Amino acid sequence: MSPSLSGPLFALAAFGLYATHDVVVKVLGASYAPIQIVFFSVLFSFPLATIVLMRDPSAGTLRPVHPWWIALRTGAVVLTGLSGFYAFSVLPLAQVYAIIFAAPLLVTVLSIPVLGERVGPHRWGAVAVGLLGVLVVLRPGGENLGTGHLAALLAAFGSATASVIARRIGREERGVVLMIYPMMVNFALMGALLPQVYQPMPLIHIGGIAMIAGLGFTAGLLTITAYRLADAALVAPMHYSQIVWAAAYGWIFFGEGGDAATWTGAGIVILSGLYVVLREATGKSTVSPVIAGRQRVETGTSPRVAQALRARAARVPPGHEALAKRQKPE
Repeated sequence: MSPSLSGPLFALAAFGLYATHDVVVKVLGASYAPIQIVFFSVLFSFPLATIVLMRDPSAGTLRPVHPWWIALRTGAVVLTGLSGFYAFSVLPLAQVYAIIFAAPLLVTVLSIPVLGERVGPHRWGAVAVGLLGVLVVLRPGGENLGTGHLAALLAAFGSATASVIARRIGREERGVVLMIYPMMVNFALMGALLPQVYQPMPLIHIGGIAMIAGLGFTAGLLTITAYRLADAALVAPMHYSQIVWAAAYGWIFFGEGGDAATWTGAGIVILSGLYVVLREATGKSTVSPVIAGRQRVETGTSPRVAQALRARAARVPPGHEALAKRQKPE
């Protein structure tokens, strides 16, 4: 099988596992607070994180080179995990994805103050259309917007913030530093809040928590493999396949049929996001903050970011070779 075909297939499998991960979060969210789910997800992920640490070939300590950027990024990841888990617990799967899919568009906006990049009319147009799609999903005035919608928006913003900061400092920070700090803060903060919301968990639900950790880790490995095998132009768009999984899982497990506004808005957001991704991947854009960052919302509950960042950093979109050499963060 050619890399141009196997890479996207690996990506499809990865995002299928991520969607399954989110289904388990939604199922457990019916019985437990997001704080409890995040805490135990991190707890089960620590053995997997240890494996990543043991396999990291780079020398150095876990002290960050840019502590303030790491602190800001860690806060963004923790916010993303908590708000994302809550959104999946209370909203239909497709609706959450439709809102979170705006994250790559927000990366474009945040790349201006954080990375000092210039955004041209094509990208501004895509951002405007994508945010219009989010408004179609939210349809303000058409239905009662709740805390779940706000949580999904916060997850999108937090994910975009974490992605842009990783782009800025990723060439200087060790990948394991970017991975371990959000996990540690999640563990400490959610552990401190846990007594306020704790509910005893039967064995089957503990197994569900273990599934969350395992699915996130396995999907991360598949994503790394996908980016190593094929160009970003082929792999990155597979991110949006999660909406197909959301439709299937929502209908099978939760009786969620979706409505016209959700699917219309999701389509608008996806098309605008694809436009940005494909322009970056094919070299038509002179900057590439979206495909150089993450395409999956990072929650700080599983060790999947460190090696993925290294894999993506090694692949420079066509026409960007000289630019990549000039864009080393200050």
